[in-house]
Amino acid sequence: MHADLSRLTFRPQRRYSAVIAQQGRVQLDADINEQTAIQLHQARTLTADLIGRYGGPARNAGFKIDYVGGKHEIDTLHIHGGRYYVDGILCDATRPAPGVPVPDEDAADSAEQDTVAPPAYWTYWDQPDGFRDPEKPGDRLPSPAQSPFVVYLQVWERAVSAAEDPALREVALGAAMPDTAARVKVVWQVLPLSLAALEIEDSNPSKEVVRAAFDKWAQKQAAPTARLAARSRRPDHADEDPCLVRPDARYRGQENQLYRVEVHAGGEAKDATFKWSRENGSVVFPVDELDGTWVQLASLGHDDKLDLDVGDHVEFVDTAYASRLEPLPLLRVEELDLPGRRVRLSAEPDPAVGRLPHLNPYLRRWDHHEGPRRKGRTTALKGGAIPVAEGEWVPLEDGVEVYFAKGAAYRTGDHWIIPARTATGSVEWPTDAARRPLLQGPSGIVRSFAPLALVKGEGSTVDLRLAFNALANSIPAADEATLAAEEQARREEQLAEDPSGGRSQTTAEAEAAAEGDE
Repeated sequence: MHADLSRLTFRPQRRYSAVIAQQGRVQLDADINEQTAIQLHQARTLTADLIGRYGGPARNAGFKIDYVGGKHEIDTLHIHGGRYYVDGILCDATRPAPGVPVPDEDAADSAEQDTVAPPAYWTYWDQPDGFRDPEKPGDRLPSPAQSPFVVYLQVWERAVSAAEDPALREVALGAAMPDTAARVKVVWQVLPLSLAALEIEDSNPSKEVVRAAFDKWAQKQAAPTARLAARSRRPDHADEDPCLVRPDARYRGQENQLYRVEVHAGGEAKDATFKWSRENGSVVFPVDELDGTWVQLASLGHDDKLDLDVGDHVEFVDTAYASRLEPLPLLRVEELDLPGRRVRLSAEPDPAVGRLPHLNPYLRRWDHHEGPRRKGRTTALKGGAIPVAEGEWVPLEDGVEVYFAKGAAYRTGDHWIIPARTATGSVEWPTDAARRPLLQGPSGIVRSFAPLALVKGEGSTVDLRLAFNALANSIPAADEATLAAEEQARREEQLAEDPSGGRSQTTAEAEAAAEGDE
């Protein structure tokens, strides 16, 4: 999550069930966020245990897929509304109803002002987090006439700040104040997958075969192979800088930091690159206007720690780019125009990013620079990011180093979080009994997958979804014999407790005497 955090403390293996606030103590963001993480973990684990890996309510199961092709220029999918759960995460495909504007009193015919309601379903091209582009051949749907293909649901989460959603900012605080809390968003994307990718050779497979092959494929996609370790070490130049905090400390930064190491370009190690930030990638600058290589920003930062300087590397980002998880070259800040709140970048941003204002473009700052000299060589950047070097310690800054395990495959967006603390002069990272850093998988992104349909052609779509029924049922009405037995049992209980049957003592004695005379 790209957010301004102190650290992330949720560890499911510790089996904590709640965070307990104590009086007179400092309140930290980490404590509140851990409580949220505990509750999400419990709720989603219970949901997945009850439902299974994926499924939808039988009466309102979402993501029914219809393939529409042939007579249309561009093939598409209709994604029908409803709810579906994937690994316990709720995905809602219900399309929100549009608002109704106040009619214009000056209009001659108010009926002409009625807005046209959108369809009750999403399409493959306008799904809210898909951002598919018909101009990109790789985004287009395969042709079912050549080979059937599977439509599946990919689910993951990402952080959203006020830079991407301005409505999160409280305007009453004023423009000079920083934003407040960020949000976590569930991203669902409906995507195609060929049978070849599932290693299915049969052109007419059964539902069971497709589901089994898809589950095998999904397990490989969801389990990253990249592993990283971190440590703090006294840098070689430590004695040359008198401003560092402690002469005996290994982490030599002047402030506590939360380092984020994130894979930029994925693939094998020879192709993969990474970037890092000492602020968890949370330093962003909303873009007001783009003119070639010049970018006008809403702000240049609140202080020297959170501003932009010449030489910084930035990522030109918008909502679509963040959702597609596709790497673009990082750009270097070449010039600053402080009065005009403008920066000049080393190249013009990609034409597909940041040109639509409703996608809220912004710059995200990363803190790496040209690689430091190590062993007589300097590590050059690749596309503005650092090439992955496996099997060796790679320095970041101030004694913080990271180590990538050998033989891994890397995915864009996967990241590791490394808290560094001046009080200990070290980083918080798990170690073994000999204090050797342990290799860890990424903190995220956690991806989940579910098959939706097997598309064989227009009007020929096999539904692969699963459904579950509600647990609640009507209370059955009792038959006459059961009602009579219950009434008799009730009378016997009353007589056992009160032989007089609720009559007065005098009346009972009189009745008993009358029975004796007879």
